[in-house]
Amino acid sequence: MAKKVVATLKRADAGSEYVKAIKVVKSPKSGAYSFKEEILPADKVKAFFSK
Repeated sequence: MAKKVVATLKRADAGSEYVKAIKVVKSPKSGAYSFKEEILPADKVKAFFSK
């Protein structure tokens, strides 16, 4: 499924402007881990992981 999303984001005129970022988040209540994923512009990736 990820390849399909990435393939649709890469166009000849757009280049690699968008990336799919996946981050592991730990729940404060239960201690369980979950994944948070977003498709963002390439320049916003550092801000996504710094939160």
